Amino acid sequence: MGEQVPLLIVYEGAGTGARYMLDQERVTLGRAADCEVVLLERQISRYHARVERDAQGYLLRDLGSKNGTCVNGEPVHEQSYRLRDGDEITIAGVVCLGFIAGDATLPLEPTAFPLLGIELDEKSRSVRLGRRELEPPLSPAQFVLLSYLMELNGNVATREAMVQRVWPDAVGGVTDQALDALVHRLRERLVELDPDHNYVVTVRGHGFRFESRR
Repeated sequence: MGEQVPLLIVYEGAGTGARYMLDQERVTLGRAADCEVVLLERQISRYHARVERDAQGYLLRDLGSKNGTCVNGEPVHEQSYRLRDGDEITIAGVVCLGFIAGDATLPLEPTAFPLLGIELDEKSRSVRLGRRELEPPLSPAQFVLLSYLMELNGNVATREAMVQRVWPDAVGGVTDQALDALVHRLRERLVELDPDHNYVVTVRGHGFRFESRR
């Protein structure tokens, strides 16, 4: 089999669900028509960011954009960022894309929790509630976080444990703001599936827990 090519998937914003193969040395993201990934939101610069391939993998660079580029909630400035499988890239605060490495798998354990009402499928990263399925799928980071919270069966997950599960290879630490942003996005996605229940509950001073429907 040939080498699998990494890709970007649009999780939030116009074009949700679109996939872009990273099969070139440079892939530019922006509003300009000659970008490989054209994103038309007005907050996005004409040439906003670029993914570049080198011998070690893929680098993300912000191209001096007006409204910035973030990875996992952290801003990318002049320096490049080494992309890892599951990273979430936010463009100008309006489009969220996931970086999916071609040869990587998600470090998950249990994948179905029928007693909690929600069922997860690791392979497809699908989330179901009865006959309803969340579309598009959760991002890798969102899925790993939800899976971990559900594993605890109502017990509290500390911030430190959540960071270790979601970003086990993070270099330089992950800020509270990045974790809060991930929790916020996960809650927003679950509302799409079940608008009448809050599944991710904040336990002040401790962390978060999953609350199933009674």
